[in-house]
Amino acid sequence: MILAHLPALEVVVPLIAAPLTLVLRRASIAWALTTAACAISFVVALLLAVEVARGGPISYAIGSWAPPWGIEYRVDALSSFMLVLVSGIATVVAPYALRSVATELRGGQGTLLYTMFCLCVAGLLGMSITGDAFNLFVFMEIASLSSYVLIALGRDRRALLASFQYLILGTIGATFFVIGVGLLFLKTGTLNLADMADRLHGESTDRAVRAALAFIVVGMSLKLALFPLHLWLPNAYTYAPSTVTALLAATATKVSVYVLMRFYFDVFGLHLLTRVLPMQDILMGLSILAIVTASLVAVWQTDLKRLFAYSSVAQIGYITLGIALGTREGLTAAIVHLFNHGITKGALFLLLGLVAYYTGRTPISSVRGLARSMPLTTFGITLAGLSLVGVPGTAGFVSKWTLVLAAFEADQWWLGGIVVATSLIAVAYVWRFVEAAYLSAPAVPSPVPRDRPLSMVVPAWILVGACIWFGFDTSYTVDAARRAATLLLEAAQ
Repeated sequence: MILAHLPALEVVVPLIAAPLTLVLRRASIAWALTTAACAISFVVALLLAVEVARGGPISYAIGSWAPPWGIEYRVDALSSFMLVLVSGIATVVAPYALRSVATELRGGQGTLLYTMFCLCVAGLLGMSITGDAFNLFVFMEIASLSSYVLIALGRDRRALLASFQYLILGTIGATFFVIGVGLLFLKTGTLNLADMADRLHGESTDRAVRAALAFIVVGMSLKLALFPLHLWLPNAYTYAPSTVTALLAATATKVSVYVLMRFYFDVFGLHLLTRVLPMQDILMGLSILAIVTASLVAVWQTDLKRLFAYSSVAQIGYITLGIALGTREGLTAAIVHLFNHGITKGALFLLLGLVAYYTGRTPISSVRGLARSMPLTTFGITLAGLSLVGVPGTAGFVSKWTLVLAAFEADQWWLGGIVVATSLIAVAYVWRFVEAAYLSAPAVPSPVPRDRPLSMVVPAWILVGACIWFGFDTSYTVDAARRAATLLLEAAQ
């Protein structure tokens, strides 16, 4: 009986946990409940992934109202992939939060963070699993509103400004998205994504459809921080609590990319994107600008969190570049990099949280000689940095290599050259950390090391280990991504 309701449980568990953490009030109990809810969601996601791999897509009708009349939760190869990523990252980050939150937040705010953490996870999971356009908007707002609060909880006063910037731009993005959905509803009379796609077949020249495409693309580009609509991201990642930065960097923008892919291929189709409008060319141009510009800006940053925040903008460019190719290999590369960048950035920001726990801050000047006092953390950041660069034997190499092959297959060899060249820029900004941590003497005598709790070290190293594991074993990432890419292209024809 329970197995039949797994799609609903995926979202309901963290959604119910959120108010309970607030009612219980004690931070330690709220943390335990949050960790348990995330772990249950992860187990459910794994069960759904196995079931999809075995029997194909799963359709779950909320309240037994059959789609398209009722809200449908739909789990296929791509959505199950996203559910595993979001719930898996949340399950790793939640245990880490216990000591990190106690150190970085003022008294009494810990419970609020766990409440917002559960709401954010529930929203992101809901966006990944729902098959209803308006329900997707509702979950997007749940995830966004909780994210604004999470960012504002940062101990630096600039966190409030970062949260306000994100709120303004995020609200604009959500408004654009819901206007696009409204136009599609006026045209089709349905909010079910699959039914909407069927009714839009052959309507690619309709002005309302093209306007809806424009609104949805701009709205989701704001949410996923596609250059030049990325202005909210650097401050948000820099001043948010370490736990929040790790969660958002690894999941939030990735889910927004997922939504963009859903509408691009499932709803609008390749005919509209490539023959009627030059959307693929526009996306390719913006992706290249994101990769080059954000990578160069990252080199000159003086704070490590801001440095890796700009790196995230560049890495999102790699993902959207794969989407812009519009081929099976290009989409495979995009989906694989979506996963690999998620675990890489999660590892980096958890490890930087350890640095903040030890030194109290994350400027590059504060990590001079860090390898002497925190050798394990320093080595972990170096390994995750190598994955960011795309060194063979890391997860980042697998996705960038797949992207290069996709570029060559599409006779766009120059794109492969851009991927390789900008990876060398990544070497430059990762080297800045390595040079400071390993080759520089501390500016002042090192203080007596603070306790480095296992509850923070182990989760960070789980993700570092994942960066290495998925660099060698691609049986899950590449194979699942290729199945998802095949389904997307079949739906887009």
